[in-house]
Amino acid sequence: MEFFDHHPLIEATVTGVIAGVLVSILPGPINISVIHEGASRGFLRALMIGLGAVAMETVYCAVGFASISSLFQSRMMHAAIELISFILVLFLGLKYLIAPKLAKTSQSADKIEHRLHPHTAFMIGFVRVLGNPSVLFVWITLSATFTAHGWVDPDWTSKSLCIGGVTVGAALWFAVLSYSVSLGHQKLSDRVLLRLSHLCGALLLVMALIIGVRLVRVLANPERTPMNTQAR
Repeated sequence: MEFFDHHPLIEATVTGVIAGVLVSILPGPINISVIHEGASRGFLRALMIGLGAVAMETVYCAVGFASISSLFQSRMMHAAIELISFILVLFLGLKYLIAPKLAKTSQSADKIEHRLHPHTAFMIGFVRVLGNPSVLFVWITLSATFTAHGWVDPDWTSKSLCIGGVTVGAALWFAVLSYSVSLGHQKLSDRVLLRLSHLCGALLLVMALIIGVRLVRVLANPERTPMNTQAR
């Protein structure tokens, strides 16, 4: 969009907010915990679990950006990252779109939780995301995608705004979810959560389509790569 071309920092922030909401919506152990606790023990406890998850999501997002910082020094590497990001987002989209059931926990998360024995709602959310390496994989994929396609500039001002947007978006989702569940005093069914998973998968496939179109344009006009247009 032309507006974002002239306001790259706003683009980075909006990208972060959307990503934070999208990744947090993905059904899994945290959403299930928030729904259960919100229905049985109220809004505040559910919200604190969500905020603990947000804190670890933010750390993973920052690690994702830091891990790919040195990969955009050459045009060839930049093109390779664009292709890889397309494949990974496509994979994630298909994974969540055709998921037959929800993952209510993970073996690694159970091990870390058993070892650390979190005693507060905030730490329960934090540790459960910490013990889920697939979340780190998602953020490495998304951070590479955002940078490769120019939605987030490679400088740390832009990255920091995107990371802040992720925090806001994720916190917003968990606040809405916690309030909705505590207000209704009932659990959402597994079928509803599975439909959310399928919806997120469809949205990721739309993102993959956008990335694919941009990639085709770059291949058709190699002189107009995001590297050449990021000095906006």
